[in-house]
Amino acid sequence: MLNAIPFTAQTQRTRRDHEDRVRSGSVRLLCAVGVIALMGLSSCALSADRGTNTQTQNTTPARQDDSQNKAAAKKQAPADPNKFAIIVAGVGGEEAYTKKFTAQASKLYEGLTAQLGFAAKNVFLLTETSPAGPEDGARESDATPTRRATAEEVRKAFASIKSAAGNDSLVLVVLIGHGSFDNQVAKFNLIGPDLSAKDYAQLISSLPNKKVVFVNCSSSSGEFIKPLSSEGRIVITATRGGNEQNATVFADHFIAGLLDDSADADKNGRVSVLEAFNYATKLTADWYKQKNRLATEHALIDDNGDGTGHEEAAGGDGGLAKVVYLDSKTVEEAAGDAERLRLIKERQHLEEEIEKLKSRKSEMKLEEYESELE
Repeated sequence: MLNAIPFTAQTQRTRRDHEDRVRSGSVRLLCAVGVIALMGLSSCALSADRGTNTQTQNTTPARQDDSQNKAAAKKQAPADPNKFAIIVAGVGGEEAYTKKFTAQASKLYEGLTAQLGFAAKNVFLLTETSPAGPEDGARESDATPTRRATAEEVRKAFASIKSAAGNDSLVLVVLIGHGSFDNQVAKFNLIGPDLSAKDYAQLISSLPNKKVVFVNCSSSSGEFIKPLSSEGRIVITATRGGNEQNATVFADHFIAGLLDDSADADKNGRVSVLEAFNYATKLTADWYKQKNRLATEHALIDDNGDGTGHEEAAGGDGGLAKVVYLDSKTVEEAAGDAERLRLIKERQHLEEEIEKLKSRKSEMKLEEYESELE
């Protein structure tokens, strides 16, 4: 046994060598799988390019075919009655922010209902600019029915979902606006009384389902992670703590990530929650660099229920978000053709095998683990 060997400098070097090989082996295998898929896609693109170069007269049809393929991929999916969403555009404080938050929330609403297969009746849009009145939330005939962004309307939206959702439903909650933190309680700014992180945790816990994606794009949102963290729940915040109190730009990039094929890093034809998060964090960091500004927001993700967020898939976080998608596509629909489907399924199988092996690592000898990995 390893712990029976005298711990010498040579032993330490041997262990480090083993660990390095394990890490590099895992990386090589994952990279190889990704390369297989990308090579399959690239070869198709290369063949099309060669055909275009040798037959100039076919350029237009080729481009038309490509456009048709992209259009087919973007084709609206049938509404899934088992998916629900609450989008809240909070108080702006200034007209510019009010317009910005409302526009971001409206864009997300349109994306969910027109692109990602959410039924319009299952998406609750709350904004500061919605007209007040007894008819709030009852305008089912409107193109974009909205409610006032008040604590009462937030509670009503959760109550509606509670009565309609099932155990296996997916619920998405997105807060867009300003937040606050007084070193004790974190809140999201609404019209009138605000709701705290603990309030949202209680509302979410009242739902019958475990699969919840909660995204707080506001300032000081990092303090929401610990109260909301739970098994089967993905919590994303625009900041890493309550002291990052400046207005954020994360919302724009996260919404774009959900709706843009550019965020599809593994090229499986779908954007996972983790891919949207990674896409948004990169573009947010790039935004500050381009503006020559010190970054005042650092997004976090927690999806393993331990109450600790990370800026990337690390520390046990990212595994759930990697396999949760907001669209309603099947693997076959996302692939588009038989060869791509084969590559995607092969990669998924290898990734599953790697995860199974990693889960058994503590029960195995280092040499045995390394051998199976290779």
